[in-house]
Amino acid sequence: MAPSTTPSMAPFAKVVVDVMRKLYPESLADKSFDNTGLLLEAPAKPSEQLRQRALLTVDLTKAVADEAISGGVSIIVSYHPIIFRGLKSLTLQDPQQQTLLRLAQEGISVYSPHTAVDTVPGGMADWLCDIVAGRIEPAEDTVNISGPSSSSFYSGIMIPRYRPNRGLVSGTFPTYTTIHPSPEPVPPGFESAGAGRLLTFDTPQPLSLLIDRIGRCLGSPQAFSVAVPQGANVSDISIRTVGVCPGSGSSVLMKANPLPDLLFTGELSHHDALAAIERGSAVVTVFHSNSERGYLHDRMRDQLEVAIKEHLREAGAEEEFQGFEVLVSQKDRDPYGVVVRKE
Repeated sequence: MAPSTTPSMAPFAKVVVDVMRKLYPESLADKSFDNTGLLLEAPAKPSEQLRQRALLTVDLTKAVADEAISGGVSIIVSYHPIIFRGLKSLTLQDPQQQTLLRLAQEGISVYSPHTAVDTVPGGMADWLCDIVAGRIEPAEDTVNISGPSSSSFYSGIMIPRYRPNRGLVSGTFPTYTTIHPSPEPVPPGFESAGAGRLLTFDTPQPLSLLIDRIGRCLGSPQAFSVAVPQGANVSDISIRTVGVCPGSGSSVLMKANPLPDLLFTGELSHHDALAAIERGSAVVTVFHSNSERGYLHDRMRDQLEVAIKEHLREAGAEEEFQGFEVLVSQKDRDPYGVVVRKE
């Protein structure tokens, strides 16, 4: 009988996992509820050479799995963990478990960084601050995620390509501070890590200006929720402090004391939004994953590519992985769309 070999995941997948752990240390994730790290360590298929490709997505759906399989990737970096709670079985009857089994069969591993991306300096929360501050703006072209639609139902999103905004007026540059610093010990170089950011302008800014920045940078459809105190008008409100949190921000932003003038997040419950406006604050919510998806296109892909090159250079493995690619899913989208009623 031939000796059995120990299975291992694709070499490029291992490189991606090592680099992701350097960029977004798992120790900075909120382990009180989150499930980050290597969620699926798929044995590489020796009979089929996978290309040196990684696919970034916010959510790992069947459509994204199909995209990964057809594209011959070695690993999916899924911002949200597809395994969130304990599993007692893996069956084909459950759609998400079926996706994991298919990926394992194809030799495609799955890594999830989630809240580690939110907390790191320069991570997703700081990227959202850059949007509010006007530090970045859309370039003229966009990344078409879902395709244009002539109907009244808009799903998916048109992601702008970004560029630094060099036309900011002096005196409007805000400061960013962490709302809930990460508990010690914090890895060297990540001292300012933590959940949520408080953005403070030197000079109060019109709420209408901040809403316009958010809408332009988050893409199309430009439909999102805005709540203001009863009796107030958006055009009359000025904002000096902004609480920022990607995804679902209530557990982070509603604990800020004092409450910021504006809460900017992906989603906030009815009761939290009501509590906020009763305390005199405004709220902007843009759908949960629409507050996150642009970061993959604008920051994570480039950061990962640069860090992989440096990792390979240090390991003397540049030739082995020559021509690797980091892609962002074209199938990933928020589960919610927007219906625009036509008169």
